[in-house]
Amino acid sequence: MTQSHEVDPKLLEILVCPVSHTTLVYDKEKQELISEAANLAYPIRDGIPIMLPEEARELEGKTAT
Repeated sequence: MTQSHEVDPKLLEILVCPVSHTTLVYDKEKQELISEAANLAYPIRDGIPIMLPEEARELEGKTAT
């Protein structure tokens, strides 16, 4: 059984991408925070966003603006 951890909505309001300094989009299904500006997806592990650029994955099929 997979356990899904919820991220505190107040935390989501204040977090920004450390690369682009733009707001993030929460992907609940993939448990990631998406930075469309930086073309990166930051993982959420055990309900904790990992906001390190070296831990982020590049988004496929998109280009940074």
